[in-house]
Amino acid sequence: MAVAALAVPLGVRAASGADSGAAAAPPEPEPAGSECRTTIEGSRVVAYCHNPYPSTDLVQLHTECARWWDVDADGAAVAVEPGRTVRLEDRCWKEIATAWVSHRPAPV
Repeated sequence: MAVAALAVPLGVRAASGADSGAAAAPPEPEPAGSECRTTIEGSRVVAYCHNPYPSTDLVQLHTECARWWDVDADGAAVAVEPGRTVRLEDRCWKEIATAWVSHRPAPV
């Protein structure tokens, strides 16, 4: 009786083709995201982001100031629609240590 109970699931799996050895390839993700160019001059940072893809990209400028007392900033997220370019800018009171742009897909 126990042998019959174990044999049924194996027969169902073999009939469905799950053990056929052919693995289904995951779908290729659609290319997305903006290309951003960032320039730092003294206490100011400017980033231009262009989106060449058919989906909207949300970009956000992040700025770390060099001085410990200067406030770091995360700018607001800006939607870059397909084929468009946006300008992001920020500043510190003194020098900028580093700045970068983060990306995420826009909600549908």
